[in-house]
Amino acid sequence: MKFIHLSDLHLGKRVNEFSMLEDQRYILKQILEIIDTEAPDAVVLAGDIYDKGVPPTEAVELLDDFLVKLAARKLPVLLISGNHDSPERLSFAARLIARTGIHVSPVYDGKVEKVVLSDEHGPVNFYLLPFVKPAHVRRFFPDTKIESYTDALKVAVDAICINPSERNVLVTHQFVTGAARSDSEEISVGGSDNVDASVFDCFDYVALGHIHGPQNIGGVRIRYSGTPLKYSFSEARHEKSVTVVTLAEKESLVVRTVPLKPLHDLREITGSYDDVSFRPNYEGTNTEDYVHITLTDEDDIPDAIGKLRLIYPNLMKLDYNNSRTRAAGTIAELEAVETKSPFDLFSEFYEQQNGRPMNTEQEKFAREIMESIWEGKV
Repeated sequence: MKFIHLSDLHLGKRVNEFSMLEDQRYILKQILEIIDTEAPDAVVLAGDIYDKGVPPTEAVELLDDFLVKLAARKLPVLLISGNHDSPERLSFAARLIARTGIHVSPVYDGKVEKVVLSDEHGPVNFYLLPFVKPAHVRRFFPDTKIESYTDALKVAVDAICINPSERNVLVTHQFVTGAARSDSEEISVGGSDNVDASVFDCFDYVALGHIHGPQNIGGVRIRYSGTPLKYSFSEARHEKSVTVVTLAEKESLVVRTVPLKPLHDLREITGSYDDVSFRPNYEGTNTEDYVHITLTDEDDIPDAIGKLRLIYPNLMKLDYNNSRTRAAGTIAELEAVETKSPFDLFSEFYEQQNGRPMNTEQEKFAREIMESIWEGKV
């Protein structure tokens, strides 16, 4: 059984106010070409299909076109909602379109949708578990103690009647402890959304979504495919790809990647104004790339962003790194803020406002309130 593992399309996303729809249309066409070359038995989409719960019309049309083309290839598609999606909207008419081979996870109701595909080695069971918070699972298991995301996922998985002698694949959308985050992902309260990988011990492969950098967790059996495009400058050095998974007989797993080439790369450039303006291919950058330029000139260049956009029309962000900004800590502080959790930021704000850090009781209260908001309980 060979299948393509994708996730985090984030259709309709804007990066630094630049629409990514043209880039997404281009990369989906490239993915279809890879699918035609690889000839898989199925395609998995592990959540965050859209960037917003109420996506723009153009994003809906783009997904519709992609799914229609997959259906025309007679390919089963296994699709779940992520934390950016509205599960109700995404699963609309799911039972109807399942007849075409497009299987969309329903809104979580205490059960996990199962889709069975077969090959010469027998059945492969795909379990579609959309993004859930502890509050979602607690609703259907009121007599079970569920305090953390690990508790919630363990309860949801334990409720599945898995046949361990068969090949079982879980498609889900969560932050598994140990994964490396990017700036374009949501950061929870102090890491409260961590899920321990041991929850997934019973599966032959876990197709994960949520983390934007492609990576394995403790081995190839648990994997994030990552986004097909770069959605923040923290991803500038990522190598985006399509994950190809082959399950032969039980316990025989091969995972490899096929690289993706974007319409516009996303790059960071550092240098003087003269360097970046009079050497258009400075540091190997294509002038059509999406760029973040950091100027090293000691004096500000009048209307630098306007002038540089004549050369780099997709200039997204402009900073300075010189003695003045280093003394002020501007760049370092901004980078630090982007990687901190809401709890860390609130703790620093409280200390600045009150001249002292929170005590243990105050920290506990703040965490509980933030986690309640994160889980949607208040």
